[in-house]
Amino acid sequence: MLKPDAPGADIPGSTLLPTMRRLTLHLLAALLVLAGCDQLGIESPAVVAAKREAEGKAIGAGCRHAARSVEACYSLNKRADKASIFSGWREMNDYMRENKLEAMPAAAEPQAAEAEAESATVADAADAQDDAKAEGKPAKGAKAAKAAKAH
Repeated sequence: MLKPDAPGADIPGSTLLPTMRRLTLHLLAALLVLAGCDQLGIESPAVVAAKREAEGKAIGAGCRHAARSVEACYSLNKRADKASIFSGWREMNDYMRENKLEAMPAAAEPQAAEAEAESATVADAADAQDDAKAEGKPAKGAKAAKAAKAH
């Protein structure tokens, strides 16, 4: 044991060596920094997996509530986990049966609505061309019709 006045004691009355004290402080600081990793936004693999599972269940439940089949849900959400989508779809199906809820189908499927809008644009542009030809004037939507037909 060191005496208070012995060389190597950095605080009078202390028996610890300076290197031991520094080591303890460094270890304590490192422990505090590592304990705060969750507050920095660094997610563990378990947290990421739990989020993916919850997101897949939410997608599946939404598809069931929107009267979509599981297969349609899979095709619309290719990046989500199929097992969690099915789990959410099944849970929502059971819930809807127990509470006698009806499905709320979407107004139109997203892909069908895009195709309809595109065909309507092409048809409108073609009608404008026909009207302009009948009057002998260049059509206003001629360029739009050509661009729409190119797609």
